[in-house]
Amino acid sequence: MSSSISERIIAIRSSLPDSVRLIAVTKQVSPEAMRCAYAVGIRDFAESRIQEAASKQAQLQDLSDITWHFIGHLQSNKAKKAIEQFQWIQSVDNLKLAQRLDQLAQQLEITPQVCLQVKILPDPNKSGWSRSQLLSDLPALNLCKNLQIQGLMTIPPLGLNDLEILNVFNHTRELAKEIQEHNLSHIQMQHLSMGMSGDYKLAVQAGATMIRLGTILFGERSA
Repeated sequence: MSSSISERIIAIRSSLPDSVRLIAVTKQVSPEAMRCAYAVGIRDFAESRIQEAASKQAQLQDLSDITWHFIGHLQSNKAKKAIEQFQWIQSVDNLKLAQRLDQLAQQLEITPQVCLQVKILPDPNKSGWSRSQLLSDLPALNLCKNLQIQGLMTIPPLGLNDLEILNVFNHTRELAKEIQEHNLSHIQMQHLSMGMSGDYKLAVQAGATMIRLGTILFGERSA
């Protein structure tokens, strides 16, 4: 197992531009498999469940240079645990959550890095801002001075063809550019977190700076 994980990671990383950060999605992945990924240079790991992440973080605490990313739907009542455990929250999907995280960050005297999750196309299965909602909320988001708002994250709806997926990624990039042109003091658009195992090549083509890969690195999970 370890050699196949290592080989996959090495092959994919060698195909990526230096500007793209490979984030290993480790839901249902063992700490042993994560150590294999670490051994070939992975330093960014993403989890979608706080309790599962906490167990792995405890077992991997000797690997002190790991950066942890939260990518799951985050409920406000778990926001405090999330920003205590993760350096990045990639799935900030509404203004109320952003304001709650900002309040907690001030109390804890930390400045978590976040991405704003957007829905370029309507999708009842995904959370996130629509384009118009996000543009409307920018002034309020700019008041969240304890968050480092670094960019956008998106997940295309299921069932799209390659051209439709590419369009979603391109529109996400264009939205980030539009937001950047507002010259807001506390909102940066340095990162585009988009692309997973099935579509990461399209995301890279569209300008992704972060790709979130799980299955293609570690194999199929049960859920």
